[in-house]
Formats: sequence, structure tokens, C-alpha cells
Amino acid sequence: MDLKNLFKKIKFDKKERPTTKDAPSHWVKCPECNALMFFKEVENQNNICPKCNFHMRIGAQRRIEILCDEGSFVEHDASLKPTDPLNFVDKKSYKKRLDEALSKTKRSSSVVSGECKINDVDAQIVIFDFSFMGGSLGSVEGEKIVRAINRAIEKKCGVVIVSASGGARMQESTFALMQMAKTSAALKKLDAAKLPYISVLTDPTMGGVSASFALLGDIIMAEPGALVGFAGQRVIKQTIGADLPEGFQRAEFLLEHGSIDMVVNRKDMKQTISDLLKLFNKESVAS
Repeated sequence: MDLKNLFKKIKFDKKERPTTKDAPSHWVKCPECNALMFFKEVENQNNICPKCNFHMRIGAQRRIEILCDEGSFVEHDASLKPTDPLNFVDKKSYKKRLDEALSKTKRSSSVVSGECKINDVDAQIVIFDFSFMGGSLGSVEGEKIVRAINRAIEKKCGVVIVSASGGARMQESTFALMQMAKTSAALKKLDAAKLPYISVLTDPTMGGVSASFALLGDIIMAEPGALVGFAGQRVIKQTIGADLPEGFQRAEFLLEHGSIDMVVNRKDMKQTISDLLKLFNKESVAS
């Protein structure tokens, strides 16, 4: 028997098999302790490592599910999209980067804003999504924050901003930097209206975001282990020519040195925010 011709006659299933990259993974490895866990176990813990309490980064949609009452979130300004006023090009054009970020996140900007209830307390909420160009702050993001603040003043409720950003968006240059002043001015109006602003710092909150609205909250809270600062540690170390203290720029270090008010576990975040909003509302009525 001619085996060579025999195998030629056999028809194999040519359907493509998923590659390692495409195949779904049901296991999550903790970046901190390297523990390997079933993904459902991690999801049930609000994406916190059950072994070492490491708070993993999460997207805007997951953050909404954790903080907002079910079905209460109503998104605003979703149609706002960045433009390219400088026709900026580095390794890629800014337009190309925006298209890639849109394809990756299905969102047109790094900020999701809207109104919701947090344990039945009305609030305007703004959430950064780090997966969209590193959560960078551009003109659209600044505009969404200002509009959320204006809605809060109109509806007499508090504002919650959850930051996760590398800073101002370099592709927009001065247009991005001006958002620092724009958002800070809007928060001054909120303060004049005697309405609360709660700032939640997550990993990472850096650059122009930390240098503006992120550290202007009536209450500034951070998740455990969150990296918060302006410049990176390597830049600071090279500038001052000295080693940095252990835990520098981490949430616990900032709390110890009085830069933030509290470090709150993600599981307790919703209850803590709602309690604070209720407390501020009582004080506003009393005054």
C-alpha cells in the first residue's frame, strides 16, 4: 500500500484553531505576589487579590458596577470626541492613536461621566479609564469634568471623580494643560455652592491630573497601594541625587505624610463615599 498517497486522500479539518493569544484565559496572576487564581474568584473580590490584598487595575465599566446602584447610572456627554488641533505626529499620528484607543475601549475619550445613585444618594460621577491612552487628560476630558460639576450645581448634589491617569495628554500640548486650570476653576464654583467634591485616587494618578483636580477634593481618598504623584520616581531620584524613601508616592506614604485623608479598601469604597455625601449634605442644610 502506498502510504504517501493514502494520507493525501484523507481530508483534515482546516478550521482554524485559536492561538494562545486568542484563547480565553480563566486564570489571573497577581502582579504583586504572583499567586495564580481562578478569574471568578478575583471578580467576586472586586478584582482584589485574595492572597495579598493587591488592588488590580479595573476599567471604567467595572468601576461603575462597584460604585453605583444597579441601573442608576446615566451617562452624559458620550458624544464628545477629541479633535487634532495641532495635527500632532510622533511615532504615530494623534488621529491614529485615537482610532486605536476607540477600537480597544469602545469609548471616544478616557473619561466616562454621568449621574447616579450611590446607596440612594444622588451624585455626579466622573471615572477615568486608564486603558484609553493611559487615562490622559485632554480637552474633551476637561470639558466632561466641567459639565459634570455644572450639573451638580444645578441639581444640588455632590461630585465624585475617580482618577486613573498618567497626566495631561502630550498630543494636545497647551490645550491639555489648560484643562488643569479649567477644572480647578469649576471646582471653585462647586465650593462656593457649598456642595461636596470627593476625589478618589487609584493606581496610577500622576502628572497634571494629580497637580490639579485630583488633589483638590474636600475629601481625598485612595485605594491601597495606589501610585500618586507628579513626576516619576526615576526623574525625582535623578533630580535630587538621592535615594527615595521606601513606599514613596504610594497611598500609605501620602496618608502618613498628610497629603490625603484616607486609604479605603475597594470593598468599602461605595459605603464610605455615600456616608460622606450624606454627612456633607447635612452640613449644607444646617448652614
